[in-house]
Amino acid sequence: MGKVFDNFNRPIVSLRMSITNRCNINCFYCHHDGMLDTSDEMSVNEIFRIASVCKDLGVERIRFSGGEPLVRRDIVDIVDSVNSLGFRDISITTNGIFLSELCDDLIGAGLNRVNVSLDTLNARTYQKLTGFDFLDKVKKGIVDAVNSGLDPVKINMVLMSGVNDNEIWDMFDFCRDNNLILQLIEIMDTDTVDNFNDKYYYDIGIIEDELTLKASEVKVRDLMQNRKKYFIDGGEVEVVHPLDNTSFCSNCTRLRVTPEGKIKPCLLRNDNLVDIVSHIRGGASDDVLRDVFLEAISNREPFYHD
Repeated sequence: MGKVFDNFNRPIVSLRMSITNRCNINCFYCHHDGMLDTSDEMSVNEIFRIASVCKDLGVERIRFSGGEPLVRRDIVDIVDSVNSLGFRDISITTNGIFLSELCDDLIGAGLNRVNVSLDTLNARTYQKLTGFDFLDKVKKGIVDAVNSGLDPVKINMVLMSGVNDNEIWDMFDFCRDNNLILQLIEIMDTDTVDNFNDKYYYDIGIIEDELTLKASEVKVRDLMQNRKKYFIDGGEVEVVHPLDNTSFCSNCTRLRVTPEGKIKPCLLRNDNLVDIVSHIRGGASDDVLRDVFLEAISNREPFYHD
């Protein structure tokens, strides 16, 4: 079966599976990738079945996230099973704490690349953000991932006013010097902190103006929500701002699956989820599972409209 398009002519080429809501740190701003809280995780076989159906529907890339996906003891088995389906790209978003000890096994299982969430290089700020003192371990994991052959290794830096907005160029230097790509990410509102946006929102347009002035080249990634990539002095920076962004929505090619096995058509909505794992547990055929995915795809619409 070829690529599937939603009702707004957006192809579905990417699947992001949140495979746990457990995490070994406690970032105060975490929005759990837009997922609902749950402790009912999918098994390796259930993840495989979902990935298999998506591959048949034309999905080319799959990313595992959380929570923290590397807290799952079967994470290597998950990557290995999904890799057997022939996806063009398999990636993981992680906080990097277990990256050193797992990166070689993950590469052997078929992992292509990794995004590491790291918002600061300051030990005190890291402890304030996460509640833990793992910064040196994370930095070692990042370097080990690069040396092990994961490519690219990207750093996800969520910008917060008064917290880390003064560290952008330090993080850029760290990334450039270690052959990393820096992704600067606009904060999303969260229910874990009262008046979160009022306290911490950073106008990402400020740094985009600086990047434009400094860049020797700027590229637009058409199938990645038209996000811009800036090339500066041998380094690369991408800017991600999903909020109030019609371009982000109109170019979205991604479906999500929550840890409890529900298809999530839109990052910013929780009112149109479609259960998939109960059909698997009930013995449904692949044809039935495809119909469930097609139902979820029909629920997709841009959250922000022109």
